[in-house]
Amino acid sequence: MSGEPNLLLDTCALLYVANDSRIDGIAASAISEAAYDGRLHVSPISAWEIGIGVAKSRLRLPLEPLEFFNRFLRFLNAQLSPLSPEVLIGSSSLPGRLHGDPADRILIAAARLQDMILVTRDESILEYGAGGNLRTLAC
Repeated sequence: MSGEPNLLLDTCALLYVANDSRIDGIAASAISEAAYDGRLHVSPISAWEIGIGVAKSRLRLPLEPLEFFNRFLRFLNAQLSPLSPEVLIGSSSLPGRLHGDPADRILIAAARLQDMILVTRDESILEYGAGGNLRTLAC
């Protein structure tokens, strides 16, 4: 394993990568290297968001949500990041100003507590990171 930091994909980043959508070149390289080195992480909260998206017909997938998520983990050698009580409780008391989306707050808390860089395209999360509360990488 290299000395490079671990990356945590937010749900949209996971979907962009899985669908081979166009993402920032720096982010694409970082994700590829992290996958190769075993430093790429995905949260179980993303599995939940994907399931909700399909159930509410806001997301269409070529596979059932669980199979889609598990294949992503396998194909990208992604690690499942722990969804611990520390992460969940930590999401309720994040420093600074941030919107109230629970899934985003959980992803942010996980990245902070596990010292990872959160890969996202979400402007509010990127702004939060720019405020010094989180390491982010725009995709």
